[in-house]
Amino acid sequence: MVKVIVIDDDVDTVEVFCEYLEIKDITVVGRGYNGKTAVELYEKYRPDIALLDVMMPEYDGFFGLENIKNINPDAKIIMVTADLTFDTEKKLKDLNASAVIYKPYEIDSVIDTIHKVYKQTLTVTQ
Repeated sequence: MVKVIVIDDDVDTVEVFCEYLEIKDITVVGRGYNGKTAVELYEKYRPDIALLDVMMPEYDGFFGLENIKNINPDAKIIMVTADLTFDTEKKLKDLNASAVIYKPYEIDSVIDTIHKVYKQTLTVTQ
């Protein structure tokens, strides 16, 4: 069973997203609304995957990504963004995001990405 944390500043997005993940047998162990909470939840739960929005007020997804990678360089983090700029893409690559999902997204493609990233985890650890 895949364990994830879901971080997005939009409360409704988090709720709908989490409900759908649970329907698809993905266990949501934590929910948060900024990058600082993402780091705290990662430390507390050590999920298989963190789903992290890029653009959030106060502590953004870059903060969360960078600090989670400091805790665990092998952390699997899927970034979610509507920002298609080269600078954002480069920064996500430099910070070693596991995958990037661009908004608007099909929810089934998110599930596929979670499974792909999770399988990469399994092949690395075996």
